[in-house]
Amino acid sequence: MSPRRIAVIGVAAAAIAATACTPIVRRHGYVPESEPLSAITPEEDTRTTVLARYGNPSTRGVFEEDTWYYVTDVREQLGYFQPQSSARSVVVVRFNDDGVVSAVESYDLESAREVAFNDRETPTRGRELSIIEQLLGNVGRTPIDRIGGQDNLPGGAGGPRRE
Repeated sequence: MSPRRIAVIGVAAAAIAATACTPIVRRHGYVPESEPLSAITPEEDTRTTVLARYGNPSTRGVFEEDTWYYVTDVREQLGYFQPQSSARSVVVVRFNDDGVVSAVESYDLESAREVAFNDRETPTRGRELSIIEQLLGNVGRTPIDRIGGQDNLPGGAGGPRRE
């Protein structure tokens, strides 16, 4: 191989290696515009002014309907690894009964807590049947008067009867 060809292969390999180490950054959720959410003033701003300035919240409280959440998450993915959150911002806006902002709270990635999910299945009603009970469960339950006989037409008991 010529030295020039080795140099071209080396430069191409270095370029490929450099692009593999560049993280892919994605922003999810609420994307802040020109004015930060920290500019919301308690006891002055209302639902209408917050909605006009910042748009719809990411979510609203399930049990606390007067609570709005603006959530932003920045994730970085390096190569084929799982994406990791590099920054997170949760701004909680609480309103009183009159629709005026009563409190604004801000949380970041450092104040996040791990949630332990329960991976058990929800039990179904009734009892659990074994394979044999499932296969033979209806044996003997069919009424005798429905078996054979001249009254039934082919296709089951749901069809018309012979007169």
